[in-house]
Amino acid sequence: GVTPKSGHSPILKCPTDFPLILWHPYARHYYFCVMTGKEQEKWRAVFQDCVRHCNNGISEDSKVEAPAFTDAIRMYRQSKEQYGTWDMLCGNETQVLSNLVMEELLPELRNTIGPRLKGKAPERQRTWIQVSDAVYRMVYELAKAQYDAAVARCEQERPQLESTIRTDMDQIITSKEHLASKIRAFVLPKAEVCVRNHVQPYISSILEALMTPTSQGFAEAREVFFKEVTDMNMNVVNEGGLEKLVEYMEKLSHLAFHPVKMQSCYDKMDQLKLEGLQQRFDVSSTSVFKQRAQIHMRQQMDDAVYTFETLLHQELGKLQGKDDLCKSIQRILERVLKKFDYDSSTVRKKFFREALLQITIPFLLKKLAPTCKGELAKFQELIFEDFASFILVENTYEEVVLQSVMKDIMQAVKEAAVQRKHNLYRDSMVMHNSDPNLHLLGEGLAIDWSEEYGGQPEAEPAADRRRRAKQVVSVIQDDEGALPYGVAAEALLQPGSPEPREPEEAHPGVPPSPSDAVKEIREALAQESLGDGAGAEERLMNGTDASASPVPRADPPSVSSVPHATAAPPSPRADVPAEAKVPPATAAPPGAQSPRPACHQGSDSETGEHGECSPPRPAGTTESGEGVQTEF
Repeated sequence: GVTPKSGHSPILKCPTDFPLILWHPYARHYYFCVMTGKEQEKWRAVFQDCVRHCNNGISEDSKVEAPAFTDAIRMYRQSKEQYGTWDMLCGNETQVLSNLVMEELLPELRNTIGPRLKGKAPERQRTWIQVSDAVYRMVYELAKAQYDAAVARCEQERPQLESTIRTDMDQIITSKEHLASKIRAFVLPKAEVCVRNHVQPYISSILEALMTPTSQGFAEAREVFFKEVTDMNMNVVNEGGLEKLVEYMEKLSHLAFHPVKMQSCYDKMDQLKLEGLQQRFDVSSTSVFKQRAQIHMRQQMDDAVYTFETLLHQELGKLQGKDDLCKSIQRILERVLKKFDYDSSTVRKKFFREALLQITIPFLLKKLAPTCKGELAKFQELIFEDFASFILVENTYEEVVLQSVMKDIMQAVKEAAVQRKHNLYRDSMVMHNSDPNLHLLGEGLAIDWSEEYGGQPEAEPAADRRRRAKQVVSVIQDDEGALPYGVAAEALLQPGSPEPREPEEAHPGVPPSPSDAVKEIREALAQESLGDGAGAEERLMNGTDASASPVPRADPPSVSSVPHATAAPPSPRADVPAEAKVPPATAAPPGAQSPRPACHQGSDSETGEHGECSPPRPAGTTESGEGVQTEF
């Protein structure tokens, strides 16, 4: 954000009028300064996209591990009477566990250490942030070691469990159904009364509050896509055929991951408010719903671009001249927009159902706990000892509670679709009217327009082509009239600031020449990756809060002006100078960095990953939240 969190006074005076703050609830915060309001808006969009990417850190490729992990976290919190959404369930597994520990540990630390801190209020605040940051790093390292050990144990036990399941599957299913019938007879009457009195009257209000900003965001994404393709079509016709088409298609392929162009879509979701309902249903924050919807928007845009690319690529060999090209682009655009509408309806309905469940289920569990929770132990005797690893009373109880409210939620979403509210469609209409040929398009490698039609040699392996579109693209350019490099550096070096040293992310001696800057920074990053990892502890842990994220690793571009970073607590080990000036370019999400040698072998605490670089995401992966937030 551009202002401190409420209740947190700034402990640094920004040298310019355009600050940016990366705020973390437990680790140190980072302040950046840019020279113009336009730069501030662009960098904010870039950082928010990186935050969104970091927060969605639990892999959803597995349909077993991710739900098991998030269920375990949720049940642990419920055992401590903490129901409702938890806005710190974000980041990778180690970060989530660290957040869980810090949530309990921090108040104790504050009570123990807080009274002993000396000095004026700002100085005490700086010291406290350093203490919290050091403890968070320790917790993170311990949580990572123990989580990795737990995963290893699970993998060792897996073959034996799978063998037992295959052998006794019929008996396990029979036993589970018998248990479910007994729990259902006990719980369902109470749950239905609770739903009727406390949930059903509010479902339509919650749904309407969700539908309006979400649908506006998807409509804006459709408009952005339409405008980009229409502008491209006009420019191709006016400026010269296939060569220009290649240039524009290269830009279009990155549209979904262009933070500034997508920002107008994301902004619509920021209007989401659940006032009144938020307190009633113990929703601590709406950020989890906002980010989930924004990720869906980005995925829908990427799907639309991919479909458009594929159809246009198929048509190019049949076209004769500019007029044919123009008509073909227009025809393909209409097909893709129709598919976008149907896909958008399907995705939004799924999102609404998940969000309603995520809001109402914890509320129901909390309401039913006094009368039902204590009685669950008696159902344990219905489970054979051999099957105790596969059938859990607590899980079966939650399934029954879910069934009690699912019908009302499905009906509410269905009625909204029947009434065509917010451009939602009935499922039968989508199936009947969809373009069958578009459903046959498989998820394959992205088309490399410059290599195929521009005559340029292939610059990257085929396996990495689709991945390039998953990076946040470079959007920060020098504005006309910006301060020269030397003047900007002098203006930002305040009296009393530490003398600039050679930092990790920046090289103070970088000359203004873009080519030299790229070369020097690449060399510096390569040297850093070959070191002994001694500087790893000096880097910021990955931000996991919905409003926080570390400085992303950057792939230097040709021209750009980067914000000047200052670590909030002026620790002697903070290696970020006041006059750092780096060409940042692709502010790539963690695991999507371009220069491979720059990956840290020891501990890359800026991405929250340890050991080695993340492998490329497989083609066709999506950032769906079903396994992370709402699987019960």
